[in-house]
Amino acid sequence: MRGLGLWGRTVLSAAMLLVGSVTAQQKGTFTDSRDGQKYKTVKIGTQTWTAENMNVKTGTSWCYDDDESNCKKYGRLYAWQTAVKMVCPSGWRLPSIQEWGNLVKTAGGEKVAGKKLKSKSGWNNNESKNSNGTDVFGFSALPGGLRNDGGDFYGAGNNGNWWTSEEYEGNAYHHVILNDDDGVGLVSCDKSCGFTVRCVADN
Repeated sequence: MRGLGLWGRTVLSAAMLLVGSVTAQQKGTFTDSRDGQKYKTVKIGTQTWTAENMNVKTGTSWCYDDDESNCKKYGRLYAWQTAVKMVCPSGWRLPSIQEWGNLVKTAGGEKVAGKKLKSKSGWNNNESKNSNGTDVFGFSALPGGLRNDGGDFYGAGNNGNWWTSEEYEGNAYHHVILNDDDGVGLVSCDKSCGFTVRCVADN
């Protein structure tokens, strides 16, 4: 602190407090009574999220490449109707576009939120660039890939895709994070596509 003076020490203390408020999120766990699986949770801003992709075997859902080990690593891929009605347990729900928007805003906006929400490992590098995230909020987004409406799997290690609860002209919206970009995008796909699911708490 030498040479900072009272004003400098005050500014530095405020900055340290701000960093602490960003990284010291409220973390917890819950057990899904349907199959006994335990999930990490994290409160980011005013919302509490599952900090892992859902992996309950229900409805129309798949493991990436039909390989059970990928379900353990990334969670399951779900068709939209299943994601809306069957995946999130009691007390939780599939998040809306607005709830995802609140998360992205808390993480600095759509151009940089992806880097902050990505897990610290598991993302394939883009050429020489380290594509892993900083995971400062404990959201730990993983690149689980997708199953397209033709039944083909692709993208594991390179992109993560999460359904929202909202639809548009026969399609439904999802958020995407890519290994070669620091942002978060909002796009739509046929409801038969298979994407991963995060749940947000009702209260």
